[in-house]
Amino acid sequence: MSEKELAQKSVEYRKKILKYIYQAKAGHTGGSLSCIDILNVLYNHTMQVDASDFTSPDRDRYIQSKGHTVEALYVVLASRGFFPESDLDTLCKYQSHYIGHPTRKVHGVEQNTGALGHGLSLSVGTAIAGKLDKKDYRVFTVLGDGELPEGSNWEAALSASHYKLDNLCAILDKNTLQISGPTADVLNTDPVDKKFEAFGWEVRHVDGHDIKQLQDAFDALPFVKGKPSLIIAHTIKGKGISFMENQLKWHHGVPDPKQYEDAVQELDLYGATLVSA
Repeated sequence: MSEKELAQKSVEYRKKILKYIYQAKAGHTGGSLSCIDILNVLYNHTMQVDASDFTSPDRDRYIQSKGHTVEALYVVLASRGFFPESDLDTLCKYQSHYIGHPTRKVHGVEQNTGALGHGLSLSVGTAIAGKLDKKDYRVFTVLGDGELPEGSNWEAALSASHYKLDNLCAILDKNTLQISGPTADVLNTDPVDKKFEAFGWEVRHVDGHDIKQLQDAFDALPFVKGKPSLIIAHTIKGKGISFMENQLKWHHGVPDPKQYEDAVQELDLYGATLVSA
């Protein structure tokens, strides 16, 4: 898929995230919009994964540590054929498997997540298994910057370096906001790049909404043989909707009818510029 096609795909994904959150009257809008470009490039450019053969021992693995932004993952999995998109009409409804955090009851989800700070540990274990089994699969995980203060992240980071897990790539969705305020005010983890480097990781910075930068970073993996890789993706919470961007209230916000209409119109206008470019 070309860079332009991926950019157009991101617009469609954003519209679908809004649609299903609006219908469900629940969802983590801001964080789903901040990480969707990352998931788009992972699933449509980088990862070797197939809905028709999801049990393949050679598939790449993706674990969404910031599980509350599951709406982003759901729309991407649906577009890749893991389940009919119409299933998402049941999002957050009684007896639906499409709940507010990833569950393995949904085809395409590797691990149940949602208790923040656990995804990196799960990813480390999966990457160690790949090394022991002499498999070439890679493990990817998206972390939220608001979950980094959890101590299990740092135990996992140390273990990843110790076991030379160059088959592991963590992507930090650094949108600088969490449910209770700016991450720097709640519990500052900066300089996060220096911390991970001190733990033995190789680190790169990218604009988390720049398709080309994301493609180039993923194509360069592993950054250094024998070291785990961290991509710090600088993102904007609520990206793509002007009145949602960098607004804390949209961490878990549901648009009203007028807001939903305005948001879709804004995305349609932006999408039209991509078509004509």
